[in-house]
Amino acid sequence: MPETITRIMLVDDHPLVRDGLRARLEAVPTFAIVAEASSADEALQRAEQQPIDLILMDINLRGSINGIDLTARFHVSFPEIAVLILSMHDKTEYLMQSVQAGARGYVLKDAPGKDIVQAIETVISGGMYYSAALAQKLARPMTPGQLLTVRERQVLQHIANGESNKQIARELDLSVRTVETHRLNIKRKLDIDGQAELIKFAVENNFR
Repeated sequence: MPETITRIMLVDDHPLVRDGLRARLEAVPTFAIVAEASSADEALQRAEQQPIDLILMDINLRGSINGIDLTARFHVSFPEIAVLILSMHDKTEYLMQSVQAGARGYVLKDAPGKDIVQAIETVISGGMYYSAALAQKLARPMTPGQLLTVRERQVLQHIANGESNKQIARELDLSVRTVETHRLNIKRKLDIDGQAELIKFAVENNFR
């Protein structure tokens, strides 16, 4: 019986990194790199064009949408695709945000090649994989505010001051749509529905 091939998409804004990953992973007979992308728009487009089993996702991407927020989008729009974060960041906040967004694992870019292969095999088999040092961080309690990115905390500060999306966009030099996306992500991460509850959280947690 032939072995099942895992169809992988590489999402990273550095071509050299993608080239290195491709060379490393295509040495595994059961892996096939079927798509690459450097931004959220490209990744979503590729996913609509062909079947993909797993995404190796970097956090820093071109455009206004990072890899964590893109993971959340894939979790909703393409739940059948497993997402494995492969990042240079070893901060707890990135790890927790990735888990909450629906990532099935988190591996550092400087990990040995065999660890990345093991992570892919674990995730594609239905498990979850985190490097040992990162797994220890998962066990530590975090405050809700630590789940937010730096930009999301900035937006929340302006929300606490009662500013509209247009005002926040002007202050932070962002588009109104980007501010709306950050506001939705903040609510999702904090499990908050209403505007009044969001402002209350921001004020009570000293985001002013």
